Amino acid sequence: MAIVASLPTPGLNLFSSLPLGKDPTASSSPSPPPPPIPIPKYPPPLKKSKNSANPAFKIPHLRTKYYKPVKDGGGVIASDGDRSVLVGDSGVSYLLPGAPFEFQFSYSETPKVKPLAIREPAFLPFAPPTMPRPWTGKPPLKTSKKKIPVFDSFNPPPAGKKGVKYVEMPGPYPFGKFPEEGKSREEILGEPLKTWEIKLLIKPHLSDNRQVNLGRDGLTHNMLELVHSHWKRRRVCKVRCKGVPTVDMDNVCRHLEEKTGGKIIHRVGGVVYLFRGRNYNYRTRPQYPVMLWKPATPVYPKLIQEAPEGLTKAQADEFRKKGKNLLPICKLAKNGVYITLVRDVRAAFEGSPLVKVDCKGMEPSDYKKLGAKLKDLVPCVLLSFDDEQILMWRGQDWKSMYPEARPSISFPAELDIASGSDDSGKSDDDCDNSDAKIVSSSPKMMLLWKHALESNKAILLDEIDLGPDALLTKVEEFEGISQATEHSYPALVMSSEDGSSNSISTFEDDSHSENFSEDDMYSDDEYYDSESFEELETSAPPGSLSIDLIAEKLDKK
Repeated sequence: MAIVASLPTPGLNLFSSLPLGKDPTASSSPSPPPPPIPIPKYPPPLKKSKNSANPAFKIPHLRTKYYKPVKDGGGVIASDGDRSVLVGDSGVSYLLPGAPFEFQFSYSETPKVKPLAIREPAFLPFAPPTMPRPWTGKPPLKTSKKKIPVFDSFNPPPAGKKGVKYVEMPGPYPFGKFPEEGKSREEILGEPLKTWEIKLLIKPHLSDNRQVNLGRDGLTHNMLELVHSHWKRRRVCKVRCKGVPTVDMDNVCRHLEEKTGGKIIHRVGGVVYLFRGRNYNYRTRPQYPVMLWKPATPVYPKLIQEAPEGLTKAQADEFRKKGKNLLPICKLAKNGVYITLVRDVRAAFEGSPLVKVDCKGMEPSDYKKLGAKLKDLVPCVLLSFDDEQILMWRGQDWKSMYPEARPSISFPAELDIASGSDDSGKSDDDCDNSDAKIVSSSPKMMLLWKHALESNKAILLDEIDLGPDALLTKVEEFEGISQATEHSYPALVMSSEDGSSNSISTFEDDSHSENFSEDDMYSDDEYYDSESFEELETSAPPGSLSIDLIAEKLDKK
C-alpha cells in the first residue's frame, strides 16, 4: 500500500522530456529574427503611355505576324535621306550613298523572283552614319597620341619583326617588274597567271585549314570583308562551299569574282581558290559597312501548286500517288556537296517522267531551296515535298539529251564497202531504209572509213537497233577477227638448194596499191599547216651507220 501511495497522479506523463511547469498542449509562436539586410521598397511600375513619341517603341515584336504587301511596281519602300530600302526582281536590297552596287544579305542565294510581302518593317541593317557613344558609366578615353600606320601591302612590316604575323608580298611578278597602284579590276589583277605560277600559289593551301566557309546562305554581305582580311596576309583565299549553294557552283563563282574583284584560279569540288591580283593593296581596298543583323526573309510565291503548269489537279494528284511508291535516285546528306545533282536528275528523266530525291535529315528550308534551284536548272515541275523528299515531273516541254536516231554514214553509190558489190543488187528492204537520216562526210573521213573497213579494223553493221546482248556478241566476234588479222603476217620463204642464202619477201596488202596518201587526207583541211608534214628520208645510204662500222671491224678480225 505504501508503493501505490508513492506513484504520481494518473494524468501525468512519466516519459515526457519537457521541463516541468510547461504545458505541452499550449501553442507557442516565436517571432522571426530580423533580416540582416533590409528589404528594399521599389516604386510602383510606371504606366505605359498610349501616345509615345519615340518611334522605337512602335516596332512590333519579331514573333508578331507582320505582313506588308509589296506594290506591283516595287521600288523604294523606305528611305532615310540618301539611304533607302528597295524591293525588286532580286529581292530586298539596300542602297547607300557612294556604294558600288546594291547591298543584299545574300548575293548568290536570293531567289530571282519578286517577293509578295515583307515580314518586318523596312529598316537598314547597317549602323547609322552618326552613332553616339553608348553610356558605360565611365568618361570616354582620351585620344591616343600614338599614330598607328594603316596596313600597306606595298610596304609591309619586315619579316623578322616580333609580334607580326606572316605577310606575303604582292605578286608574283616577272623578273624586272614591280607592283603598281591600280584602281580598276583589270589593273589590280595584272597579267594572267601562268600554269607554274598557279601551282605555286595553290600548293601551300591544299593542306591548310585557313579558309572561308560558305554555307546555306551562300555569299553573304559580311563575307566580302572576311575575304579581304584573308587577302591582307596571303595572295590566295581558300573558300570551301557546302550545302545548297553547291548545286550551282558556276553561280557562286560568278558572284565571288564580281563582288570581291578577285580571280578564281582553281576549283575542285566545292573548294574554290580566289586570287587577289598581282597589284592588290589592302590599304586601297573597297570598304563596305558591316550588316548588324540578318533581315527577315520576305514572302515569296509558293513552289508547290495544286495544279502545276501543264497539268490539271487530277493529273497532279495521280502523279503524287505514283510518287509514293517511286524509289529515290539518291540520298542527300546534310551539308554535303551536290555538284552532280542536276546532271543526275536530267539523266533520270531519260528513263522516267517522275524523279524523286531523298532529303531526310535536312532542314525544310534547305530542301525547299534545292527544289527551287532544280526547277530552274534542270528544268522541271515540282510536285511535292512530302516525307522530306523532292518529287519532280519533267514537264511537257521536256526534250531528250540524246538524238532520236543515230545518223548513218553515206558511202559512194557505186561501191558497197561491206560486201564489195554494186548497189544494183539491193533488196526491197534496203530501198525502204533509204529514207533514213544520211549525213554526208568529207572525202578525208570517207577515205579513213574505207581504209579501216578494208584492213578489218572496223565493221559496218547491217542493223542499227540492236539490243545490248546482240551488240556485245557482234563486238566479241569482231575482236577475234581483228586480232587474228592484226597479229598474222603471211610471208613467202624461199631458200636455195645449197642453203647458202634465203630471202623473205613480206606480204603486201592489195589495199596499199591504191592511191592513198596523207596528202589526200589533209588536202581539204585548212587547220593543218603543210610545213608540219614535210617528208623525211627514212633510209640511210649503206655503210653510213655506226653499226656498219662495227660489223666491218668484226669481219676483219
